[in-house]
Amino acid sequence: MANLKEIRNRIASVSSTMQITSAMKMVSAAKLKKAQDAITAMRPYSDKLSELLQGFSASMDTSDGSVFAEQRPVQKVLIVAITSNRGLCGGFNSNIIKQVNQLVASYSDQEVEVFSVGKKGHDILSKSLTIAGNQTSLFDDLTYENAAQIAQQLMDMFQEGTYDRIELVYNRFKNAATQIVTTEQFLPVVPASSSNSEQLDYIFEPSQAYIVNTLIPKSLKTQLYKATRDSYASEHGARMTAMHKATDNATELRDQLKLTYNKARQAAITNEILEIVGGAEALNN
Repeated sequence: MANLKEIRNRIASVSSTMQITSAMKMVSAAKLKKAQDAITAMRPYSDKLSELLQGFSASMDTSDGSVFAEQRPVQKVLIVAITSNRGLCGGFNSNIIKQVNQLVASYSDQEVEVFSVGKKGHDILSKSLTIAGNQTSLFDDLTYENAAQIAQQLMDMFQEGTYDRIELVYNRFKNAATQIVTTEQFLPVVPASSSNSEQLDYIFEPSQAYIVNTLIPKSLKTQLYKATRDSYASEHGARMTAMHKATDNATELRDQLKLTYNKARQAAITNEILEIVGGAEALNN
């Protein structure tokens, strides 16, 4: 009977876990819908702004005051790793950490530091790499204003010469089951290649200096905001998928335990019947 009690306890434990994973799946599914709508609506604007910025930066000289497009010898690199504050989302965070480590290894001749956005990335990367900054409260209130503050901080560090290149590493949302680990150069601004875009003669209104000082910072802030939005949608997609699989596994395990319990219970009943029959035979003899 002790064996039956252990199986009953395991069935109760698995059923409780299954309820938790099922609830987490439904919560992430609800949040994913809003996050997916937000990033889908934002992408056309962000992509067009980046395209315009690249074409514009290709026609500028460093004397135009475009410090964010200045190509300098790369000596110090900052990697912005965008992860999540919570776990239980499959390989969402581990894929980012793996990509960051590979990127650090590729800059073997440069000094590399990491700026972490998200608690999970900071907890792991801080053990082996130099952390230049950490931002964990962004996903508690993911707005353009909060993302713009981080982008402004990164732009200030590049403008002051603290870093010669800044790169973003994040999960790009494709669908609920697929997240693409993406590495983007944040600063300096990457000009459009001549093979992909023809040289355009821009007419600046009100002035080229005004465009430089307004469009580039706005585009960079939008780029970082899009990356955090992509990461946020990817997180809930990964968590929904992981919790769906966990619920299915818990259901399968519970069914197996119930079958084992029924077999053990049937065996115990059979033994009791045999003992009764044996006792009755002994009394008759």
